[in-house]
Order: sequence, then structure tokens, then C-alpha cells
Amino acid sequence: MAQENITDELGRTFELEMPFASNQKEYLDAIIPMVRHWSEDLREMDYYENYPWLEISDEDDFHKTILHFFNSGGEYLRSIEGNVKGGSWRYLDEANKLMLEYGGKTELYELAFLVNKRFFILKKHGNPEKFNQRKYLMMVFEPVGRGLEWRDAMELLFNTYRTNNTWFRYTLIIVLLIILLFVLWSVL
Repeated sequence: MAQENITDELGRTFELEMPFASNQKEYLDAIIPMVRHWSEDLREMDYYENYPWLEISDEDDFHKTILHFFNSGGEYLRSIEGNVKGGSWRYLDEANKLMLEYGGKTELYELAFLVNKRFFILKKHGNPEKFNQRKYLMMVFEPVGRGLEWRDAMELLFNTYRTNNTWFRYTLIIVLLIILLFVLWSVL
């Protein structure tokens, strides 16, 4: 029994805890800087073009299934509970930004994070919070995101950091080697 407690404690010591936040924006503000360097770039359209992207939000009145499609040729489709409306999207090469035209309005976004068939997170350009607008448009590849609550999506995003953090892996290996050497030395 004592052996299990020691190994459990050792395991928890090396576990990377997700930062605490009270809403999706705070989580994204905390996690995106940690994972950003693993992101693809907007110019690499193969990573987001022609895929169904499921919108994830923590807003109280957000209970709809919203899919976004960034199709070839600049066609943008937005499906809300299966009702589809069209618009257009355009990658602005020199600015490395994405422009969405939909429902009579045009919005400018920059990339926050993109991983093939996982996450496509856009950040609205400027200071949208000043005008009571959402800072992020968070989308998850539909087969991955289907059935996820927003907190589960944050955990999945943080797992990108957990699984790619080589510093953590090397530290764990070094500590385990030290323990193994200590055990071998005490036996001999």
C-alpha cells in the first residue's frame, strides 16, 4: 500500500497541470503561448481548407452545432444546426491574416493556433473585447470535437503542450535514471 502511494506521488510530481481559468478566453490566453510554436501557418491552407470545423464556445447561450467550412476558391460556408449560409474567405498573404465575409459583415482574423485535423483557432484583429465581442473563434476538427464541452476542448488543447513538451520528458527520464542508479547502488 505504501509503495502505491509513493509511485502515485512521484507520478503527480511530474504531471503537468493545466493552468486554472474561469472561462474559455482566459484558458486560450494561457495555453496558446505554450503551444503556439507547434502551430502551422495560415499560408499552409492544406491544414484547414476543405475540412469541417466545429465551433467551440463557453457562452451561456451557445448550444448550437456550428460548422465552418473554408472551401477551395474562397467559399466560406457556415452551418448552424444544418442550416447553411454562404460567404467568402480570403487569405491576405502580405498581412498573414484571414478575412471572413458572412451575413453582411466582414471580419479580420489572425491565426492563434492551427494543427492539422485538430485545432483551428483564430484571434479577431484589434481589440474586440473593447466592443464586447469575442476575442477568439475556436474551432475543432469535427470528428475530434463532436460531443466535447468547451472545458474538454481546453484539456485537449493543453494535451498538445503535455505531449510535445520535451523538457518534461527529458526531466522524467533523468529522474528515473537517478532513481534506478540509486537503487542499484544501494543493492550492491
